[in-house]
Amino acid sequence: MSTVKVYKGNSSYSSDVLCNVSNSQIYKGNSSYSSDVLFNVKDGKVYKGRSSYSSDVVVNIKDGKVYKGNSSYSSDILMNIKDGKLYKGNSSYSSDVLANISSGKVKKGNSSYSSDVKFHIDGDVTIEEFVAIWWAVTYVY
Repeated sequence: MSTVKVYKGNSSYSSDVLCNVSNSQIYKGNSSYSSDVLFNVKDGKVYKGRSSYSSDVVVNIKDGKVYKGNSSYSSDILMNIKDGKLYKGNSSYSSDVLANISSGKVKKGNSSYSSDVKFHIDGDVTIEEFVAIWWAVTYVY
């Protein structure tokens, strides 16, 4: 499997790598050390570090909806992904767009400006890996 790098904004400099994805594990920066695993993805769930314990589930993803922890209750939907957009909660209103995704570039809200690229992903990732990357970029950095 190849490594997919996630860069800050529009940068492609190695010094601007926020995290990288290899074998469904999200590593800090350019690291490939097991001690630098921020999250790992397995069976539609994002776990802290290298854990596979149910108590370490950060979020789980079902049908494009991202639930808190192991929950599957509609009241625990944190965000949802639909038509290349990431929405707050279970909303599909344009005012609730957290980000839009196009050609690997993740832009703030509904913006189409290149200056609003929060980060970009240099390669293909699963929806679960995307959520883990979002979590890393939004809550770790």
